[in-house]
Amino acid sequence: MRISGAAVPEIARGILRELPEPRVASLVPFQAADGSVLDTGLALYFPTPQSYTGEHVLELHGHGGPVVMDLLVRRAVELGARLARPGEFTQRAFLNDKLDLAQAEAVADLIDSGSQAAARAALRSLQGEFSAIVQGLTEAVLDLRVRVEAAIDFPEEELDIRADTELGERLESVLRYFDSVAQLTRQGRLLRDGMTVVIAGAPNAGKSSLMNRLAGYDAAIVTDVPGTTRDVLRERVDIDGMPLHLIDTAGLREVGDVVEAEGVRRARAEMSRAEHVLFVVDSATDPGASSFARERGRLPTDLPVTIVMNKTDLVKHVPQMAVSSSPPVLRLSATTGAGLDLLREHLKHCIGFTPVEAGSISARRRHIEALARARRHVETGAEQLRTRRAGELLAEELRAASTALGEITGEFSSEDLLGRIFSTFCIGK
Repeated sequence: MRISGAAVPEIARGILRELPEPRVASLVPFQAADGSVLDTGLALYFPTPQSYTGEHVLELHGHGGPVVMDLLVRRAVELGARLARPGEFTQRAFLNDKLDLAQAEAVADLIDSGSQAAARAALRSLQGEFSAIVQGLTEAVLDLRVRVEAAIDFPEEELDIRADTELGERLESVLRYFDSVAQLTRQGRLLRDGMTVVIAGAPNAGKSSLMNRLAGYDAAIVTDVPGTTRDVLRERVDIDGMPLHLIDTAGLREVGDVVEAEGVRRARAEMSRAEHVLFVVDSATDPGASSFARERGRLPTDLPVTIVMNKTDLVKHVPQMAVSSSPPVLRLSATTGAGLDLLREHLKHCIGFTPVEAGSISARRRHIEALARARRHVETGAEQLRTRRAGELLAEELRAASTALGEITGEFSSEDLLGRIFSTFCIGK
């Protein structure tokens, strides 16, 4: 049990009868109000400001039984504590300048990481690497602001930004800086969120077999009976550190069975909101992929689709990838596994994922959006300078870019934003 706040010394004396020595684990009894022992365990006391939250923090390590822990929590509440809200310990650490907002979010990302690569990336962000990158970008924008605003405020110094070729070059350099950071955060978001892929196609095309191959075990029932899969089946797999959210769906056909018809409806609904669709075709019975041609008109026009010509083992075709066709066509065998490596590489290529490097960091969608907004402001300001020679407009765009970057680390944050972020944390963090 962890307690944080100004009243921790008083609460500690109420439960332990004395305040433990700072940062030393002590084996002590945990006592009720009448002096009876609730449990015996380790007590750790971290006085302000040298603690996770920046406040006084007391940790009580008991035996973990739910009844005993409940009694201990009740005793702490009797002494003036209250139950923590989700993420409140990390939120207090942020508010007390122990972490910036990007580091605080990395705590949740580290807990929720679904692969070793994602965990390493989250840990680097927690240690401040992402914040340092953002700070470097912020400093570059600030240097531009200083140069521009000095020319506006002190015209007698003859700093003519309209004829300042170096300023234009520095603007282009900052835009390139934004592009490199955007690529880094894109990889970080992929490590965190991955990609949602729907496996669709006609009955008996081999959708569930492909799902099982990618998952590495029998996640879906496979039979020769058409319409075996009637509901949506979800599995999470890992491809070189990138999480892949697979969705197996019912076979697409016109049916009278009300249950199977509902499965087809759900399949089409999942396809409409997927990030990528693998449309599986039985190359032995449908070599021309007519099943996809019939379904194509129902799909969103901008939805990425790959046609998977399955069962190459039956038609003696060599597994291969044809990316030049539209949509791309991949030949493989879900039964033998031949061509699965081509599919994995293709999926990584489709989403723009590259092998994890030492500098990968954890990033969220809001980070990417803030970076994109900041870059647009700098680009707009540069355009204003080129076309209208308007230094004041450039200065305003650079100010807006600084504000957008400040949102990432929490320099500029609304209460609503903080509430949304920390509400996603688990209790006790």
